[in-house]
Amino acid sequence: MRLSEKIHDEVEEALNSEGRSLRHVLAGAAVCLGAVGLSTLVAAYRTPGGVNRAVERQYDRLDEPAVAPPKKAVSLLWPALFSVTTLAALRIWNAPPSRERTRALWMWTGLQVLNTAWMALGPRRRAEQLVAALSTAGLTAAYAGAARKVDEVAAGLVAPYAGWVSFANLFTGELWRKNLGRPDGATVH
Repeated sequence: MRLSEKIHDEVEEALNSEGRSLRHVLAGAAVCLGAVGLSTLVAAYRTPGGVNRAVERQYDRLDEPAVAPPKKAVSLLWPALFSVTTLAALRIWNAPPSRERTRALWMWTGLQVLNTAWMALGPRRRAEQLVAALSTAGLTAAYAGAARKVDEVAAGLVAPYAGWVSFANLFTGELWRKNLGRPDGATVH
């Protein structure tokens, strides 16, 4: 087997794209990357350390819980998490058509909407962020279950994101509680 054939086979296996046309795979990649790209742009503008220094100053005024992760760690973690969830979604996209596949893809779409909303709310929208955070956790668990019915590898790729979302919910809830009643309305996602 030539090296190019071996690489092709490994990429095909990684993307779960056996029997799929290049056009189908590229369309899935464009959809997945577009959705994640939108979330990433919103996050860059609405999170501490992003391009919006006013948001960073709002976050800096918060009383943070002991479980607060370092901001640099979070900024390094998100791209990795979005990468594996994007690969999981692409594997689901490339799976044979079925009701389970369609359900999993809709759940992934919902996750992208919730991620974008969670980040877009910014540091002054406590209750809305908490609702988005809890909804994200619940939908992530449901998505992992739906993905498992379609592609075991994709479901496994969702696990690190599910772990992070669980931690982020703990952090969000504790941060919300510690800053409850503040006159400046500061909170975080």
